Amino acid sequence: MTRVAAIDCGTNSIRLLVADVPPAGAHTDLVRSMEVVRLGQGVDATGRLAPEAIERTRAALARYAETARELGATAVRMAATSASRDAANRADFEQMVLATLGRPPDVITGREEAELSFLGATASLAAAAAAHGAPPPRPPFLVVDIGGGSTEFVLGDAAGVRAARSVDIGCVRLTERHLHDDPPTADQIRRAEDDIRAALADVAAAVPVTEAGSLVGVAGSVTTVAAIALGLPKYDPQAIHGSRIPVATVRRVTADLLAATREHRAAMPVMHPGRVDVIGAGALILRVLMDGFGLPEVVVSEHDILDGIALRLARG
Repeated sequence: MTRVAAIDCGTNSIRLLVADVPPAGAHTDLVRSMEVVRLGQGVDATGRLAPEAIERTRAALARYAETARELGATAVRMAATSASRDAANRADFEQMVLATLGRPPDVITGREEAELSFLGATASLAAAAAAHGAPPPRPPFLVVDIGGGSTEFVLGDAAGVRAARSVDIGCVRLTERHLHDDPPTADQIRRAEDDIRAALADVAAAVPVTEAGSLVGVAGSVTTVAAIALGLPKYDPQAIHGSRIPVATVRRVTADLLAATREHRAAMPVMHPGRVDVIGAGALILRVLMDGFGLPEVVVSEHDILDGIALRLARG
């Protein structure tokens, strides 16, 4: 059994998982935390990470480093994704991480991000289905990780990843580009949809999505849509993990979110405060890709790149 600490630093949030990982089988969570730091604030427009965004990230990372030390993690890895890949002042961010964590971040490529997301998302699918009294999802799996700055599409099965593509559409990026009003106008939504469809054309050229037996959706936009679709009185990871949401329900939830005011979204009992401003764009990405690729349902996974980082760190 190896105790590891995995940190995932994305465009919108930074997350920590401290887990005991056996040589094979399921890992045991000790701590799983998430803070919305909005590292990618404005990076799509300026090409640079804002100093205040780096400072928010530093404060959260310092808390995570202390937690990892207190719990006796023997290995720590921080993976940084879309916002830090894109930024002209990436070196400032990397120096901050080195000073705070004692080691530099791994600013991973889109391909590695996709592979880690696939590993984390699919490791417990059969167990999650059994907990819901359902048969396991049918491979090959198309794992879609909707982040703040980018979305990863990965097709694979038990043998590993067959194809992957990372595209620069994410809930923060699309919100900052297009969804400016509260609620957004029809024209703003149309322009966001055009962006998504253009990205999906790139995905289809690189990933044979028609071979997918199941769509597996991960990360906060997907899990929040699922929580709303399930009518949960509060956010419940166990109820969400392994749930299956039909495309018609995704369409309804997306339409409701895009029509709602910020005040209405913030009042939803399953809504994390850090997702209030960007959930409409995240849901829109999910809806457009399901319609565009003709996918009838999404299997929702609470496990994602964070779990993939931990598993890879412990097992190589």
